[in-house]
Amino acid sequence: MAEVTYYTEEGLAKLKEELQYLKTEGRTKIANAIAEARDKGDLSENAEYDAAKEAQGLHESKIAKLEDVLASARLIDESKLDLSKVLALSIVKIKNKKNGAEMTYQLVSETEADLKAGKISVKSPIAQGLLGKSVGDIAKVSVPAGEIELEILDISR
Repeated sequence: MAEVTYYTEEGLAKLKEELQYLKTEGRTKIANAIAEARDKGDLSENAEYDAAKEAQGLHESKIAKLEDVLASARLIDESKLDLSKVLALSIVKIKNKKNGAEMTYQLVSETEADLKAGKISVKSPIAQGLLGKSVGDIAKVSVPAGEIELEILDISR
């Protein structure tokens, strides 16, 4: 049984959209590549056919993995979340006590994480250090460069 993962409405929709694409257009493209390679003659010596069949296997395993992820996915009702503590889906404004840098991150599931968009995984070291803390708390977080102290300035949804 796969581990239950919590998603935003946007993240869950993205996963469903990707699965739909893989099942329709993705499968069609691979079937066409296999047919094209098959038309080129002897299958025992046809590297293009072998490559297309291998691509099909990888494609089908990706579909199976996505189906497993969706089967264990749960949508979080953001309206029922406590704003006084850092939880999954919280948008947290933090300040690095050492250098004064302020950052804002949203804590999301691993598959939704995108640092450029300000979304970090709830399983990341920074998120693990912030979970359960309140505004004004100092979180000591172990990162590869050592330990950093982060002050929580604001929590929102």
